[in-house]
Amino acid sequence: MSREHWEQQAPRWAAWARRPDFDAYWSYSPAFFELVPAPGMRTLEVGCGEGRVSRDLAARGHRVTGVDTSSVLLHLAREAAPNIGYVRSDAAALPFPEATFDLAIFYNSLMDIDDMEGGVREAARVLQPGGSLCACVTHPTADAGQFDSREPDARFVIEDTYLGARRWFAQDVERDGLAMSFKGWAYSLEGYLRPLEQAGFAVQAVREPPMPSSAAGSSPRDDRWRRIPIFLMWRAVKT
Repeated sequence: MSREHWEQQAPRWAAWARRPDFDAYWSYSPAFFELVPAPGMRTLEVGCGEGRVSRDLAARGHRVTGVDTSSVLLHLAREAAPNIGYVRSDAAALPFPEATFDLAIFYNSLMDIDDMEGGVREAARVLQPGGSLCACVTHPTADAGQFDSREPDARFVIEDTYLGARRWFAQDVERDGLAMSFKGWAYSLEGYLRPLEQAGFAVQAVREPPMPSSAAGSSPRDDRWRRIPIFLMWRAVKT
C-alpha cells in the first residue's frame, strides 16, 4: 500500500525534498547526523528515496549503497549522484549477503515500509556484529493526536488511543503551488523498539530534538510544536 503511494508521488516528493524551505529535513538532519557513527566499511541507506541522505552521508566520507522500491526515485537519485550505488529492493528482502555493512540508515523510511519488522530483521542480517542502525521517524506522540486549534497554547489531544496496532496515516499539504500527499504507518514507541529487540539490537542513544528556530516553513502557529517533539531518532547496535 505504501509502496504504490510513494511510486505515484515520486516526482512531487523529489521536488519537495530538495527545497530547504519546504521540508523539515534541512532543519532536523544535523541532530540526526550527530548520532551517526564515523564512516566505516560500508553504509546502507534503506528507503533512500531521491537520495538526499545518501548524498549527505557520502559527503561525510561514507561508502554508501542506497535501496528503495521506487524506480522513479532511484532514477532521480542516480542523476543527482552517479558515484553512489543504488539498488531497487524491498527493505524486507535485501539482496546482500550477511554481514555486508557496518551501518544501516533509515531516515524517515521505517514508517513507509509495509513490512517494517521484516525490514529491521533484514538490517540485522546484513549488518556485522557490532554494526549500528540509525533511524529517524515521525514521533509516535505526534502521530497519535493533534492540536485542537492553531493557537500557540493549543491543547494536544489524543482522541482514540496511542496503544495498539499500527495505524494508517495520511496528510495532504500544499505549499507555493506544490501539493504533496504523505501516507504511511503510525506506530507506538514499543511498536518501533520491540522489532529492534527481537532482531538482536540494543538501543544506545535516543534523541527527541526540539523544533529549531530556523525550521522550514515555520510560522507563529508552529510554536505549538515547540512543546511536542516532531521526530524521534535513535542509534542501536547489533549485539
